[in-house]
Amino acid sequence: MSAHRNPVPTVDTIIELPTGIVLIKRRFEPFGWALPGGFVDYGESLEAAAVREAREETGLQVTLTEQFYAYSAPDRDPRRHTIATVFIGRATGTPQAGDDAADAAVYAEGNLPQPLAFDHAAILADYFRYKRLGVRPFHAG
Repeated sequence: MSAHRNPVPTVDTIIELPTGIVLIKRRFEPFGWALPGGFVDYGESLEAAAVREAREETGLQVTLTEQFYAYSAPDRDPRRHTIATVFIGRATGTPQAGDDAADAAVYAEGNLPQPLAFDHAAILADYFRYKRLGVRPFHAG
């Protein structure tokens, strides 16, 4: 019997606040700024994982408003092949870093911190384009 190697499911949430979106500074490798998110636990829905990870990393109670897109490029995470389902959500309050986050802050499109981890620069470019034009991303390949 051969062992199957499957991609690992993850979630990320673009948390919209009145002054911008919430990003976290990663405490562990790969370092950089990222959308709040993480691995989906066994027995957990994607939506529940997105809300849980957002709360753990930012202290915010997020209400998901839509599922944005799924990102699955095999090299999107240098640790292993992951598939990220990205949600958009809203929250109120001030983000406070927790769990895997060393910092959490709100940023506007023209003021994003560097470096961004994983493929989050591409995700955010897709998001801001979607907000401007109403066009969802599609990455064939």
